[in-house]
Amino acid sequence: MSPIITGEAVVLELRPASFAARALGLAIDLVVHVVLLVLIMIGLSAAGADLDEAAARALGLAAVVFCLVVVPVGVETLSRGRSLGKLATGLRVVREDGGAIRLRHALIRGLTGFLEIYLTFGGLALAVALFNDKSRRLGDLLAGTYAVRSRVPADQAIRVFVPPQLQAWAATADIGRIPDATARRAAQFIRQAGRMAPLSRAGMAEAIAAELSAHVAPPPPPGTGADDYLAAVVAERRNREFTRLSLSRRRNTETGHRLQRLPFVG
Repeated sequence: MSPIITGEAVVLELRPASFAARALGLAIDLVVHVVLLVLIMIGLSAAGADLDEAAARALGLAAVVFCLVVVPVGVETLSRGRSLGKLATGLRVVREDGGAIRLRHALIRGLTGFLEIYLTFGGLALAVALFNDKSRRLGDLLAGTYAVRSRVPADQAIRVFVPPQLQAWAATADIGRIPDATARRAAQFIRQAGRMAPLSRAGMAEAIAAELSAHVAPPPPPGTGADDYLAAVVAERRNREFTRLSLSRRRNTETGHRLQRLPFVG
C-alpha cells in the first residue's frame, strides 16, 4: 500500500502493481504493437510495390515509429494511463502524487520505452524494475510515474456493534484522539478477522488494542478481551461520526432554507 496525502489533506491508499502484473501487461501490449506493425508493413508492401528503395525504407521507419512510439503515447495520453495490456491486468499508470498522467508523462515513457524495451530487448527495463520497490522501469523514473492496481476487490461489508457489556463504557469514553491510520487498521482487522488463523488473529488483536489504548480514555473494564475492545471502539467511533455528519447536514439544510426565505435586497 502506498499512502499519498493530497493538497486537501486527503490520504490516498494506492496499491503499486506487482512486477509480474506489469510484465504480463507489457507482454500483451508488445504483441498488439508488433501485430499492428506487421499488418502495416504488409499493407505498405502491397501498396508501394513501385516505390524505390529509399522511399520504402522511409515508410518502413515511419511505420516503426508510429507503432512503437506514437501509438503507445497516444493511447496512454487519451486513456489517462491505460492500455490494452493494462486493462487486461487491471493496472493504470499514475503520477507520483496519484494524479492522472498527461502528454509529457506519456511521451517520456514512450521515448524511453523504445530504448529500454525494444533496443535492449527488455533487459534494461527488467533490470531497473527489479531493483525498486514499485517495479518502475526507467521511463517511470524519468517521467515521475508508476503503475497501480485499479481493480481492487471490494471489502465485504460487516456490521460492527458495541458489545452489550461495553455499551456504558463506550458511551462516555474519549475516542476522539485516535489517529485515522490506527482506526483504519482496527476496522480492516475486524473485516479480515474471520479469515485469519486463531493464533495470528489473537496476536494482531492484542497489538492493535495496545496501540488504540494510547489514545482512548478511560481504559475498558478489567477483563475485556481485545476483540470486544476493538469492536466497541470501532463501532462507537462510527456511530459518533454518523451522528456528527447527520447534525451537520441538518444544520446546512436549515441554513439553506433560512437563506431562501430572506427578502431580496437590491
